[in-house]
Amino acid sequence: MAELVDLHSDTNNNEHHTSEISVTELIVRRGQAFKLTLKLSQPFNLGFDQLIMTVVTGKDPSEDLGTKSRFGVPGRSLHSASAKAVWKAELQRGSSPETGVLVLIVSPPADAPIGEYTLSASFKDKEKVLANFSVLFNPWSSDDWVFLPKEEERREYVLNEQGIIYRGGGDYISPMFWDFGQFEQGMVKICLKMLDLNVKYWLNPADDVSARCSPIYVSRVVSAMINSSDEGGVVMGNWGNDYSGGFPPTYWSGSYAILKQWYNSYYRSVRYGQCWVFAGVMCSVMRLLGIPCRVVSNFQSAHDTNKNLTIDNYFDNNGAMERESKDKSECCALFLRNFHVWVEGWMRRPDLAKDGKYDGWQVVDPTPQERSEGLFCCGPASVTAIRNGEVDLKYDVPFVFAEVNADSVYWLVSIDDGSRTKIFSDTETVGQNISTKAVGSYKRVDLTNTYKHREGGLTCMDSRGRSCGTAQWLNMKLDQIWFKHICTFCLFTTTDNYFFSGLRLFVMQVSGGSKVNQELTAEVVFTNPIDETLSDCSMSLSGSGLMIGQEITK
Repeated sequence: MAELVDLHSDTNNNEHHTSEISVTELIVRRGQAFKLTLKLSQPFNLGFDQLIMTVVTGKDPSEDLGTKSRFGVPGRSLHSASAKAVWKAELQRGSSPETGVLVLIVSPPADAPIGEYTLSASFKDKEKVLANFSVLFNPWSSDDWVFLPKEEERREYVLNEQGIIYRGGGDYISPMFWDFGQFEQGMVKICLKMLDLNVKYWLNPADDVSARCSPIYVSRVVSAMINSSDEGGVVMGNWGNDYSGGFPPTYWSGSYAILKQWYNSYYRSVRYGQCWVFAGVMCSVMRLLGIPCRVVSNFQSAHDTNKNLTIDNYFDNNGAMERESKDKSECCALFLRNFHVWVEGWMRRPDLAKDGKYDGWQVVDPTPQERSEGLFCCGPASVTAIRNGEVDLKYDVPFVFAEVNADSVYWLVSIDDGSRTKIFSDTETVGQNISTKAVGSYKRVDLTNTYKHREGGLTCMDSRGRSCGTAQWLNMKLDQIWFKHICTFCLFTTTDNYFFSGLRLFVMQVSGGSKVNQELTAEVVFTNPIDETLSDCSMSLSGSGLMIGQEITK
């Protein structure tokens, strides 16, 4: 059997754009071949001998589920007719069969489930495990559902470890630098372990692993696993003022420290986070797994609790805001946030349309807000469907549509009999300055027009809530049409946290130069941005490849 196995990890990982993760562990992308060299203990006769190779992933691997594949060398089909995700191998030039040296080109299919794989081989009734390796999504392969055509976008949305998350208010947008750190040490094990801890894996491990061929399924699982509202989640949310037992959400400046703490503590949720922390961590996981991803901030973001695509606000005859409404929700201040942050993942959506109409960016939101199919997750929701108001499409399109385009409706509640009279609707406040970082720069890109039509334009909603143009509504009966009208109103909102932008940190000097794998000392200078003495201050530092974890200085 094989005396020596060379995985060519350095070369393979470089060609598969995973060398930033590791050059010693083999990490490949599906839909792209990799090289493997075997040194057998005896000569290999191409005319008579056959080497049978098997790859498996997950529990109870099966050809029918695409989690097991058998293929022969020289090339020969060994799989069953019902097999999914079929692998193959070819003998490469440079092989020397007469001396037992076989150089193989192994090709994982573009629909292979992502995860950790074991490769074994059998030769003349002897079997041996050759290697363990990881398979990720491949945005460089046109056959993969996550294929992203432009190289500059792949560099930004898959390979870039630094980014910006926007916070603040509609009239004041503050950028916050975030260290995604998706290629830090151990991130492959951390992210794949996260998939193994999801509820669906507990219920049916074989089917769950098989479903990891789909970025739609994987992104939905990750959305649920980032928050702690369901068992085993990474980050625990906290929107109060008591952060005992953890750190306030504003402490965090990167994802790796959070993910590493979760992993090293045997999957105890890290305390605490809010929407931008959830989104930052999810973006890191998505990029590591190979799904192009970006963080998106929506200002004046609505939360539709009763699924009617409006934010209902109730006042009594004296102008006081009612604390209870028909759905027992609290006052409108809890329905409209100064900002909310989610991520977009890039993928095809053949489950919605075969013609690719809904392919592209999909909203996936890990912040626990409402249950979706029993779990606190959201998406993927097609941005195209959101813009067109196609609220009958999965997943969670109505909820995201309301976040960016709900009408804020104001009602007068009679003190005498509790009857409600509609005062007016505010159609402009919700969904402003939807923002993300630009490709290749630290400029802000406004995505508002990709989520919603211009307010006041000739658009309407059909009976299913879908936005339609003039050619459609001219042929509709009058009672099928309702038009959005514009009102101006001063709205009171609450703020989760207060931010100021005056503080800027500068690395003034690096003492003694910098060398790989050697400590260095850097001088960091900053100035108090306000005319008040600050007390109980702390500064957290993080940097991909620069320090172990996240450090804090009081």
